[in-house]
Amino acid sequence: MKKTFFLLTSIASLFFHCKTEPKTAPKPKLDVVVANIDSSVQPADDFFAFANGGWLKRNPIPASESNWGIGSIVQEDILEKVKKISKNAAAAQNPQGSNAQKIGDFWTTGMDSMGIQKAGLTPLKPELDKINAVKNIQDILNIVAQWHTANIETLFNVGVYQDLKNSDQYALYLSQGGLGLPDRDYYFGAKNDSIRAQYEKHIALILKLAGDSATLAPQHAASILKLETRLAKESRRLEALRDPQKNYNKLTIKGLQALTPTMVWSDLFKKMNLSADTVIVGQPEFFKAVETVLKNTPLEDWKNYLRWQLLMQLSDRLPNAFEEADFNFFDKVLSGKKAMKPRWKRVLAAQEKVLGDALGQLFVKNCFNDTAKQRYLTMTDNVMAAFAERIKSSEWMSAATKTKALQKLSKVVKKVGYPDKWKDFSTMTIDKSSYVGNTLNAGKWWYQYEISKLGKPVDRTEWDMTPQTYNAYYNPSNNEIVLPAAIFLIPGYQDTEIDDAVAYGYGGASTIGHEITHGFDDEGRQFDEKGNLKSWWTAIDEAQFKSKAQNLVHQFNDYVAVDTIHVRGEACLGENIADLGGVVLGFEAFKKTEQFHKNETIVGYTPEQRYFMGYALGWMTQARPEKLKMQIMTDVHAPAFLRVNGPFSNVLEFYNAFKVQPNHKMYRQGKDRVVIW
Repeated sequence: MKKTFFLLTSIASLFFHCKTEPKTAPKPKLDVVVANIDSSVQPADDFFAFANGGWLKRNPIPASESNWGIGSIVQEDILEKVKKISKNAAAAQNPQGSNAQKIGDFWTTGMDSMGIQKAGLTPLKPELDKINAVKNIQDILNIVAQWHTANIETLFNVGVYQDLKNSDQYALYLSQGGLGLPDRDYYFGAKNDSIRAQYEKHIALILKLAGDSATLAPQHAASILKLETRLAKESRRLEALRDPQKNYNKLTIKGLQALTPTMVWSDLFKKMNLSADTVIVGQPEFFKAVETVLKNTPLEDWKNYLRWQLLMQLSDRLPNAFEEADFNFFDKVLSGKKAMKPRWKRVLAAQEKVLGDALGQLFVKNCFNDTAKQRYLTMTDNVMAAFAERIKSSEWMSAATKTKALQKLSKVVKKVGYPDKWKDFSTMTIDKSSYVGNTLNAGKWWYQYEISKLGKPVDRTEWDMTPQTYNAYYNPSNNEIVLPAAIFLIPGYQDTEIDDAVAYGYGGASTIGHEITHGFDDEGRQFDEKGNLKSWWTAIDEAQFKSKAQNLVHQFNDYVAVDTIHVRGEACLGENIADLGGVVLGFEAFKKTEQFHKNETIVGYTPEQRYFMGYALGWMTQARPEKLKMQIMTDVHAPAFLRVNGPFSNVLEFYNAFKVQPNHKMYRQGKDRVVIW
């Protein structure tokens, strides 16, 4: 994915304004990139600060946010539009079962804070009663299985995705899970002692709110943390999870049963409505650990763990005390936020997860510009053509591998703007009875939607993001790039106001080129043109690629993200390769434009300079120290400022555009510059 505001998940307006423009004469607009400059910074010393520093100084992070930037402003505009859609749906008399009815009812129950407060934990009483009635480990497993069918993922994760080695078929996947903290590394090391202590207190507070005594709540919290730590010990680190080969372990059901004798998978799968002869286990050692923990952990500890998991995953649907406690730890302690977002934004975030496609249909119906869509379809073609040229002229890749690479590139599917086919929510039950109830019903619908794919032909037309999502992705199993409409927005500017230099930097490089390069990064390159995990490289070319990639690992390992914490170059390697590739490919595509050839300055900047400024605009964001620390531990993306300065320091065209010399801070000697694509 290009951005992480999640998630992450910017530019030139694919959406036109849905409201009538005022009749009063508008104020003259500042140039889209020059308006953000901090002229006190030399571009060759810190290009991110030069290009974005002026805006960042004028726009401090709001108390309710852990980061703030161009994507945040785009999202604010989208939220206002979606809020209007939701309020109108709630006020109208909609046909029962229609998307508008579901949107309106979900909004109504989510905004009914008094009703939620009055209901307390009553909506969860059936589940809490089941936990209280547990008599043995099998009862624990039965609850875990049942919760999975409502998308309450507990103890482990289960999903249905394309088989990595046979992309024409869906497969059942099992992977590590069951932790309350964002990543397994939080459970270990002296540097995380404070977070673990606060986490334990947070668990105790939630349990106390749920009825535990002041004496028992801390004891139960300690046992839960101990249980999760045992699971974390055999969970793979972020870097290890990026190896598709090592995380692909296909077993028969019999083989899975041998891995965990205590867990009767035939029975569990039946309870989860699953039917499969084989399963792909991501991390077999984790499931062996689950087997051990199941047998060696007191039953009461398991019951407390289940209560905690249920309350934690649904805390933002519960009375204020639960939601505030959840915010105070997960958002305030871990991300550095100072204040909770207003309720309407929290409800819209929940609604997006549940009914995103339904909202998207109404959104694009009124707010989509087909002319802009065509611009970015054309730009995508141009970037892909530039990539083909780079492959052909590569000095390190053999002819045999070049042929395979060009074949894969030619098969990349381009999805731009919005899907041609929308998801059908007609069987999802959403009403005005309960916010928790709507969440659980929606979870059941989504679970059934995903598992029903088993045994059916792969639907390669499906989108995994909504058009109003500020993000983009490459899917290796489909060999496709998916570019939702929102990712091309620039706040306050129409698409027609954006010159090609800025558009190719902002959209062509940081989004289109980035996502295409993911098909050829350290993970994506392992998939063939049909989306199968299959080697198509010669041994020499593979070694050459790994050597170049390792240089990029070393480069980013040297960067300090915050305080004394360094970037984990191995963890974010794929994104760094994609960033570097995106910058190079976007520039090559831009060189074909009329603006490049005319070479006329705009507001004192050449087309080449505006291209790099346009790219930097896509990463115009800042984050709190707590957020940056969590990002390094849990995210495969480097901090935004390094996603500009890092790749630019390797690109000769940047050196030429801004006259970068050995005395400048961004200068890297020629032998140290990484060139892959």
